[in-house]
Amino acid sequence: MPNHPVLNRSLLPSALLPCVLALAALVVALAATVTGGGTLGDRSALPAWYLLDAALFALAVLLLRRVPDRRRVVPLVLAGGVAVAAVGLLAPPRTSDDAYRYVWDGRVQAAGVSPYAHAPDDPALARLRDPGLFPPGDTCAAWDERRTAAGDCTRINRPAVRTIYPPVAEAWFLAVHPLGGGVRGVQAAGALLAVATTGVLLLVGRAEPWRAALWAWCPGVTVWAVNDAHVDTLGALLMVAGLGCAARGRAAPGGPLWAGVLLGGAVATKLLPALALPGAFSGLLARRPGRREAVRAATVLAAGVLGADVLAYLPYVVASGPGVLGYLPGYLREEGYDQGHLDRFGLLRLVLPDRLAPWAAGLVLAAVVLGVLRRGDRDRPWAGALLVTGTALLLVAPGYPWYGLLVVALVALDGRWEWLAVPAAGQVLYLAGGSRVQQAAYGAALAVVLAGLLVRRAYAPVPNVTKR
Repeated sequence: MPNHPVLNRSLLPSALLPCVLALAALVVALAATVTGGGTLGDRSALPAWYLLDAALFALAVLLLRRVPDRRRVVPLVLAGGVAVAAVGLLAPPRTSDDAYRYVWDGRVQAAGVSPYAHAPDDPALARLRDPGLFPPGDTCAAWDERRTAAGDCTRINRPAVRTIYPPVAEAWFLAVHPLGGGVRGVQAAGALLAVATTGVLLLVGRAEPWRAALWAWCPGVTVWAVNDAHVDTLGALLMVAGLGCAARGRAAPGGPLWAGVLLGGAVATKLLPALALPGAFSGLLARRPGRREAVRAATVLAAGVLGADVLAYLPYVVASGPGVLGYLPGYLREEGYDQGHLDRFGLLRLVLPDRLAPWAAGLVLAAVVLGVLRRGDRDRPWAGALLVTGTALLLVAPGYPWYGLLVVALVALDGRWEWLAVPAAGQVLYLAGGSRVQQAAYGAALAVVLAGLLVRRAYAPVPNVTKR
């Protein structure tokens, strides 16, 4: 049958309608999850809601891939991304209290005080307290409330220690302070970041726009990026933009420099985006011809990263000196990233003595980084970034699922959906807790990643080799 344009247009609604219906069901389920699915204080119903959200997300993305007209895919991905982000605004934070610390740090800076200078319960900052962060009354029994050393009730976590957040995150907290100075403003800012990330993903991955839905429609965006308003979303946005510039490389004036500045900003937001740097460098070093030019481009990228970080830290160092590190060293000890604490490295501890697990994790990650640097893809620097970032999270096995927002963004660039099992494992561990759950969840994630790799290799197109 000849290719008739009228007939082709008539077929589009049949492919588009199921996707729209699945997306609408996902938005409704996410709204119910946020408004009535439970909280960290009463999490019994959350696993069932999260499973439903994940199933509808997978169905909606699968149906999106069947939509043949890219001109319809882009607006659908963007509209769905706006809806998925918006439902996160329907309730205050349900499963994390980090946003209250963001509000406090923004308020402290707006008052002309360095966020690294005082802990929230310091009497010197008592004038900045309000009922939103320091609820009045004698109960102080909600899941997001705790007592200060002086006996006051507060929603700010770790009120006795200074902030741990790097300077770009702190600058963001100050920037969003005018949005009401409360947690709702921080959530609105998270929604803007989530939608902006979708827009950048569509620009960078314009050849396959459906992939952007792996971020835009992900339930984690609703829960982690918007409702809980984690600043990791800002790091993901800067990382995606930086990798996009790195992919353009020498094709655009200043490409490596802008890539370095954006990636440096991402690192100065939450540190974890540093795991994407090997992918960015490998993409530039893999460019041929011109080895010297490739090394020069990588040097410019490194200068951009370091320059952005130095400029970000400089004003806070002037104000606070060495105190700019805040509670970060204590946080790392508390979370088990040294040899004295073994709450991390769960999979490695299945096969190695506890004392060797941190060293083995470092060796494995170093080997992966070296492999990425040697086999970089000039057109897909995010492939190496995803491999390094995903491997690091599998090795460390953190209990905070929002760390996986970086993985979700990289999956949306690269299309290797199996890596979404890594943030899913973090979510399971966050709700259930315990070493056995950690090992089972991340062991299942590793199995999914390896299965995805085997399937891709089995169905990879065979190169057409012509005999001479």
